[in-house]
Amino acid sequence: MSEHSTLETAPRIGLIAGNGRFPLLFAKAAKAAGKEVIALAIKGETPPELESEVAHFYWVEVGRLGKMLKLFKKHDVHFAAMAGGVKKERFFQVQPIDYTTMRLLAKLLLKRDDELLRTIAGVFAQNGIEIVPSTVYLTEALAPLGVMTRRKPTKEQLADLKYGFRLAKELGRFDIGQAVVVCRGIVLAIEAIEGTDNCLKRGASYAQNGDVALVKICKPGQDTRFDLPAVGLNTIKNMAECGATLLGIEAGRSLMLDPDELIKAADSHNMVVMGLNDELAKE
Repeated sequence: MSEHSTLETAPRIGLIAGNGRFPLLFAKAAKAAGKEVIALAIKGETPPELESEVAHFYWVEVGRLGKMLKLFKKHDVHFAAMAGGVKKERFFQVQPIDYTTMRLLAKLLLKRDDELLRTIAGVFAQNGIEIVPSTVYLTEALAPLGVMTRRKPTKEQLADLKYGFRLAKELGRFDIGQAVVVCRGIVLAIEAIEGTDNCLKRGASYAQNGDVALVKICKPGQDTRFDLPAVGLNTIKNMAECGATLLGIEAGRSLMLDPDELIKAADSHNMVVMGLNDELAKE
């Protein structure tokens, strides 16, 4: 039996749920696929309404890997997904941590984001729980290539989107962040620990009457099982509040949460939403 068919026939799936709408969408899609969902919700991050969408729901701390493993084993979970982000600063606030996490701490402190998640996924694998792609039931939410809105970018706007994409890819090699803010060929902000929304607000504050572009990418070499860049209705809302009009996301490797509603909202604000890839950005 293949690995994929084993996942297909498994009666349940675990969910390590972070913030935003993605955990909710994942749970609904998994249920629609006939799976019983066992959710571990990160305190201070996961939306409480997730509880009504899953079969079993538990609140857990970031630094309690041992507890997470016990809960999944209790429900005979052999496959799990990580959906939704966790603010980086929360990893610096964890007190106390359990023994399983403590054993990893020395390694984790020296690793970059993606390596951290791979290491955590390795711990689950050693305990018989495979971490699968968070898009396993949501492939339709991956961004398509090209312009998705009624409004098309001008030559200058397209140049900003392409430049932002290439720049974000280079910065991604250093694991700095997934987003940049650009206007008229000038870099206004680079995402660091503050997250995309705050990066956008900071960058847009420097622009006066310009078409501000927000570009989000999947970092080179990123493990697509987790931490994919995501945009949603809240992204459009924040862009509108900041006066940003251009959104570029990586085609096939970025999530669009509630994509139909997102494009409708973008059209209502006369924005450009475009899926980019390496080939297009080099043209």
